[in-house]
Amino acid sequence: MKKLILSFCALFLVEKIPAQTLEKMIWFNEPEKWEIKNNSLSMFVTPQSDYWRVSHYGFTVDDAPFYYTTYGGEFEAKVKISGNYKTRFDQMGIMLRTDKDHYIKAGVEFVDGKYNLSTVVTHDKSDWSVIILDKIPPAVWIKAIRRLDAVEIFYSFDDKNYSLMRNAPFQDHTPVMVGLMAACPDGDGFTATFENFTVKHLPDLRRLKWLKNNQ
Repeated sequence: MKKLILSFCALFLVEKIPAQTLEKMIWFNEPEKWEIKNNSLSMFVTPQSDYWRVSHYGFTVDDAPFYYTTYGGEFEAKVKISGNYKTRFDQMGIMLRTDKDHYIKAGVEFVDGKYNLSTVVTHDKSDWSVIILDKIPPAVWIKAIRRLDAVEIFYSFDDKNYSLMRNAPFQDHTPVMVGLMAACPDGDGFTATFENFTVKHLPDLRRLKWLKNNQ
């Protein structure tokens, strides 16, 4: 009976421990001011920092704050974001990155007085797509799903109804740095807050298909 109770207790503890905690993550370009509290990361974004490679503007920068963990295979990452955007190109969101030449960043970007749902996909050179928002939401949820050789990016204003904002190619069979990014290319910095960041493992679709066909 004692063993049975201990087994149930162990199972309960396993279920309660989150798969990903902010305290276990790593900084790339750590900002001067940041804090973790109640499963929330708040940072003062480094001024004059960004991620971009070559195209259109003719320069490459790789110096904005990025707080990440590393995952292999297929996964779903999600976070709630809010910021006191002030200056053109102030931005924050999720980032997936394999190296300096290959990454996706997606979230909210403040451009010419408007809030945009923004995605930058970089494969040697960067591209940029936006969805202009008519209203200023108090917060936005961003979700990235890595499946096979692509990543789907979704957004939501209530964490219930999600809409697709980008489907982009992304190298498979490669470990990915996934986490929280913010940048301030033109300004003097701003406060960015990330809440309830989660990464959930997804079974590999090819393996599941193989198992089904080889029962």
